[in-house]
Amino acid sequence: MAATALAPDYQRSLSVLESGAGRAGMRCRQLAVALGLEAIPAKAVELRSKAKRLAGRG
Repeated sequence: MAATALAPDYQRSLSVLESGAGRAGMRCRQLAVALGLEAIPAKAVELRSKAKRLAGRG
């Protein structure tokens, strides 16, 4: 699936994960901060579920 077919939130997450920092590995809180979100548990859980969906889609 092309990244352009994804929703904008997923595209932003994917671009951060594909960056140099994301390739080294990131925790969901770090991803939240990189996306400009608060590093609170609720945001981490939301991003974790989105990351799992992205991984499932390949």
